[in-house]
Amino acid sequence: MDKTNKRPLILVSNDDGITSKGISELIKYLRPLGEIVVMAPDTPRSGSASALTVTEPISYRLLRREVGLSVYKCSGTPADCVKLAFHTVLDRKPDLVVGGINHGDNSAVNVHYSGTMGVVIEGCLKGVPSIGFSLCSHEPNADFEPAGSYVRKIARMVLEKGLPALTCLNVNIPDLKELQGIKVCEQTKGQWVNEWENFAHRGDSHYYWLTGNFEATDNENTKNDHWALTNGWVAVTPVTVDVTAYGLIDELNTWF
Repeated sequence: MDKTNKRPLILVSNDDGITSKGISELIKYLRPLGEIVVMAPDTPRSGSASALTVTEPISYRLLRREVGLSVYKCSGTPADCVKLAFHTVLDRKPDLVVGGINHGDNSAVNVHYSGTMGVVIEGCLKGVPSIGFSLCSHEPNADFEPAGSYVRKIARMVLEKGLPALTCLNVNIPDLKELQGIKVCEQTKGQWVNEWENFAHRGDSHYYWLTGNFEATDNENTKNDHWALTNGWVAVTPVTVDVTAYGLIDELNTWF
């Protein structure tokens, strides 16, 4: 069969694990757009960013296969899942890599910690247009239906138009029944102010649980993703994985 006659091939993964509702909903929304291959972690890997498993072997197993859909689980991280899928189960380079739908907000600096965005960045590094989708709800049984048409629309547009090299999309969706539409945003500036709760003490060992709050430093900026989400918009933030500070190159050359 001529490759040009094949439907688009879409690789899907996440960081909430293969049994999460979010990835099931994502598969449902994407199936009309192409052939779907899923390779997702066997357990939740939230906060793993682009971490790789390098001290032990990983494995994968086919869970189900039907026309237009193959689903695998993997013992590794989200980034491992993408790498392994490219090496083992994909019969050609995918047309799109999609992470999500994450249970929880991945706007602002969360992009640096997110395993969902670890999926996306890995796809981007492999030269494939890539998108991360997140719903601003941590509820296991969250309602993803209002997000569905936006997920499909954004994925369809990226399949049609592509993305620049080393650039991907971070899409965050408010947990609302009615959404205002899509707003293209900047990443909100700020940082997590972390607190470590000491919940156990045995002998010389102390055990802590990470908590904290995000504090934005540009709250008045109506172009950032936090403003968009607070006001009911689907926030689409373009992200580049080239982290070179080009504006500093000339200055550094005067130092050295």
